[in-house]
Amino acid sequence: MRRFVEGEDRSQQALLPASLEDYIDGENPVRVIDAFIDELNLAELGFERVQPKATGRPAYHPSTLLKIYLYGYLNSIQSSRRLEREAGRNVELMWLTGRLAPDFKTIADFRKDNGPAIQAVCGKFVDLCRELGIFVRAIAAIDGARCIAVNARVKNFTKGKLKRRVGQVEASIEHYLNALDNADREEVVAEDKVASMQEKLAAMKAKLAELKQREAEVLASPHHQVSLTDPDSRSMATSHDIGMVGYNVQSAVDTEYRLIVSHEVSNIVSDKVHLSRQAAKAKTAMGRDTLEVYADRGYFSGVEIVACKTNDITAFAPKPLTSNSRAAGRYGKDEFTYIASENVYRCPAGEKLTYRFENVEDGRTLHSYWTTTCETCHLKPRCTTGNMRRIKRWEHESVIDDMLDQLDKRDAMTVRRRPVEHPFGTIKAWMGATHFLMKGLKNVQTEMSLNVLAYNIKRMFAIMGARSLIAAIKAT
Repeated sequence: MRRFVEGEDRSQQALLPASLEDYIDGENPVRVIDAFIDELNLAELGFERVQPKATGRPAYHPSTLLKIYLYGYLNSIQSSRRLEREAGRNVELMWLTGRLAPDFKTIADFRKDNGPAIQAVCGKFVDLCRELGIFVRAIAAIDGARCIAVNARVKNFTKGKLKRRVGQVEASIEHYLNALDNADREEVVAEDKVASMQEKLAAMKAKLAELKQREAEVLASPHHQVSLTDPDSRSMATSHDIGMVGYNVQSAVDTEYRLIVSHEVSNIVSDKVHLSRQAAKAKTAMGRDTLEVYADRGYFSGVEIVACKTNDITAFAPKPLTSNSRAAGRYGKDEFTYIASENVYRCPAGEKLTYRFENVEDGRTLHSYWTTTCETCHLKPRCTTGNMRRIKRWEHESVIDDMLDQLDKRDAMTVRRRPVEHPFGTIKAWMGATHFLMKGLKNVQTEMSLNVLAYNIKRMFAIMGARSLIAAIKAT
């Protein structure tokens, strides 16, 4: 009596299904890929070689290569060499391409040469979601993530890194010079040992010259930073204080269904400069007249929040606690209460700081307030080290005050965290430890668009199912 399930004899002849169609059931995600790409006007989106040339070898149609890539990113197969192998052995890919198996160079060149068009396809799927009425709530969450570039940390140079490295090399040179001086004073020293130290000294001097040359390049670069492998990548801090060389990926996510409605890859480290632009892109993509966006403390910027408001976008971002006075143990500005009806500030001692004048700093109009009673105030040591405490108020600070007041009444960080961190976690898991495979900001943007498109398709597949989604694609 058999106790285990046994497989078939490999030499046993079998009658397989008559067609590839029999292997792909109606709920298979590859049917969604096939239907979506077949409905696109690839020439209008900017793909090359949509129309074949009259001479030369027949080319692969862009739709075939786009299907291969979209299938690959849906299944964590981003490498062109791996996709070449899968095209020759994977039944789903055989069905999707009609048994075509392009070589890896053809597959890789397609991604490299059609970046803007691939990004447009990602936008087309968001348009489809909007037409299906997915974006019911006019609320989006914005966040950024650091993704690793094809550039090791030792191949990235900043002023700080070079200063430390130059110091280490100079210390090594000093060590070898001292060792050679000691060898000269000693009567018996092995010649090979002296020769070895001289070689190491020469190597350190050559290294120092190289670092000095690199230092000049860093100072001449616009960002005071040089990356050798991927010139567009930048050194970025991480939450673990390890640091990495990569890109800052921004995204805006619909809070209802966790679909990524807009994204952007940047080598600007700071998040705060991205808020209004990402919010505006999300508003356009979702087709809303007004929009609420939620972001974390890294996005807080008065200028950006006001820019959102002028575009009918209400932005919510907590204010960072970065007061120098509070860090020194004195009262922070937030402990001074502004009284709008009187245009004065009330200090912790109950005195009123009155408006004095306005001036322009860094393009912003600031109003200055102070009182003349500081000298006799018993709280002065806890308030200021100068003759009097001055408070400056931006002309648009009422917008910030209203936002912070509304923020206190909402569970804003939970609203933001739940939808926006899930997509990044999923996509990073797909990308693997090395993250991006391509070099250059333009190519990395294409890679990210393929990841976002694959993520959104998988989300819609989970929400609607293959048959309903295919019917919706063909109906729009």
